[in-house]
Formats: sequence, C-alpha cells, structure tokens
Amino acid sequence: MEIDLAKIEHNADVLVGILAERGISITGVTKATLGSSEIAKIWLRAGVSGLGDSRVENLQTMRAASIRARLTLIRSPMLTQVDVVVRYADASLNTEIDVIRHLSAAAVQAQRSHGVILMVELGDLREGIMPVDLESIARETLLLPNLTLDGIGTNLACYSGVSPDAANMGELSGLANSIESTFGIDLPTISGGNSGNLDWVLSGADTERVNDLRLGESLLLGREPLHHRNIDGLHTDAITLVAEVIESGSKPSQPWGDIGESAFEQTARPQRNGSTLQAVLAVGEQDTDCHALAAPVGFDITGASSDHLVLDCGSRLPPVGREIRFQLGYSALVRAMTSPFVSQVTSG
Repeated sequence: MEIDLAKIEHNADVLVGILAERGISITGVTKATLGSSEIAKIWLRAGVSGLGDSRVENLQTMRAASIRARLTLIRSPMLTQVDVVVRYADASLNTEIDVIRHLSAAAVQAQRSHGVILMVELGDLREGIMPVDLESIARETLLLPNLTLDGIGTNLACYSGVSPDAANMGELSGLANSIESTFGIDLPTISGGNSGNLDWVLSGADTERVNDLRLGESLLLGREPLHHRNIDGLHTDAITLVAEVIESGSKPSQPWGDIGESAFEQTARPQRNGSTLQAVLAVGEQDTDCHALAAPVGFDITGASSDHLVLDCGSRLPPVGREIRFQLGYSALVRAMTSPFVSQVTSG
C-alpha cells in the first residue's frame, strides 16, 4: 500500500472547512487504518473534533501512541469488553440497555466517567433503538452513575443502503428535541451518520440539529459511498495498492473441463474466444476485496482466488516482476490495510 499522507490531510482539511460552514464537526473514523496514529495525528491537525473506531483494540493502539483526542467506540460494546471500553474510550455508541448498565458498573469500578450516545434505528436495519423506545432508555441512562448522555445518533447506508435525506435526518433532529424537552437537558452531539451523509449535506439541505458526522471513506478515498462519486476538491488517489506480476503470457480465453464453482463459490467469468494476454499477480482475496479494485487503463480484472489476481492485459503484456497499481473501493481498502501480508509505505 502506498499512502500519501499529504493528500489525506488535504482531504480532511477541505471537509472540515466545508462542514464547519454547516455547523457540523467530524469524528475521523480510523478503523480502515487499523488505528494508525500517523493518520490520526494528521486528521487532528486538520481539525477533526475527535476520533472513532469500531474496535477497542485500535483505540488502545492510539492511546499507547499518546494520541490526545476524544476517542469514541463506534460499535456497540461487547459485554465482555466493557472494562477495556471504559478504560480506553471516552464515549461509545450504544443500543442495548443491558450493555449500558454494565458500562456504568465498569465506570464506577474504574472511577471514570463514560459518555453514551444512543443510536436510533431510522430504516437501515443494522443497529439502533426503535424510536418508540428511545425515551425510556434515555431515562435509565441518565440515572446510571458515572455515565453521561452525550447525545443521540443514527447510521444509514451501511447495511440496507438507505440514503440519508430530509425525512430521516429530520426525524433524528425531532427526537433530539424531544429528549431535551422531556428531561430538561442539552445533548451536545447529534451524530447524523457516515460518509453516506455527504450527498445530503453538500446538496445544501437544512441539516437542522445534526452537528457531527463519522467520516472514514471520504477522508481516505475522496469519495462518497452511496453512488461512488468523487467529491469535488478531494484526492481520490491518496492510497494505492501495488501488486507484483508473478506470471505473464498468452493463454486460452476459455477454461476447459467440467466446470463447477471456484474456491470462492463463483462460476468462471465468460471470456471471448481465442487467446488472451494474461498476467497473474501476487495478491488475492486473503489480502483485499479483489472485486473492489480498479485496474489501470488497458487492464481488466477477470478473477481472483485467495492468493492470485488474474488480469486480461489487452495488448500490453507486463513482464514478470512489474508492479501494477490499483485504486481501491472501501471494502478493498479495509481488508488491505488490515492484512498482515500487505506492507505500507507512507510519503508526504
């Protein structure tokens, strides 16, 4: 992986400025970087308000690297990890009252305060408290010792692909107003979602109470995930996957023999008749999501197994040892950045 830190910092700087004009701060999501302290530091320098990660182990890594920022666990804590969550996270996103009770007990034991952001289900059907149950869970959370109710939030676009829009974001704002009115409190954080919210925000919509977005993909790849469109002014090539050619030559275009499913339960991709100039590269599904890679112009990815990526090379046959560079989608980025078999080289 070739990682251009200057381009990543530029992306953060631009998005921090754009969203600040709308009254929205950024929680920089480090999960795709395995809690990289190097990237965390440049995001903080660019002005993100805090850092979030779905794995408490990554938060621990950043604490060990002396990252001085508000750290939020952005996946509901496991009951078996509440002690370490309270130790390394300033706050966590929560949906289960039993987990919240255990966080309170762990915080009392550790003599620490822990922030709770209640996640609300608004249609994507991944995690979230049903809106009708939000008030009762907020009430109990407010009564539990060593916890603070830091806000409410939601997540869309990740599981079912539901788009953030005026209706569901308006409902989130309305729920925030209702909680504040019912309990006579101020909620400092109304977290509207992730990089999938950027289309909605950048359209000029009224963002109402939403004042925080949890961004990772847009900061790293310069794209929004709903339609995979590039965001104006951002670098889309800050991170590149480099793979080496280990076989190169002409082969028949069609496999022969009795054809079944491949190792990854996919049938062979139909190809043209005749022969093809083919290269095999030393990267595979164990290293990244090969279906989310974009090959350079003139090359076409025809398939992959656990350790091999196969390219149709068109009219240009690269020699053995040649390095081929790929742009990545988010799923390819996450798997490659967290693979022990993919080294990382930074610049900038």
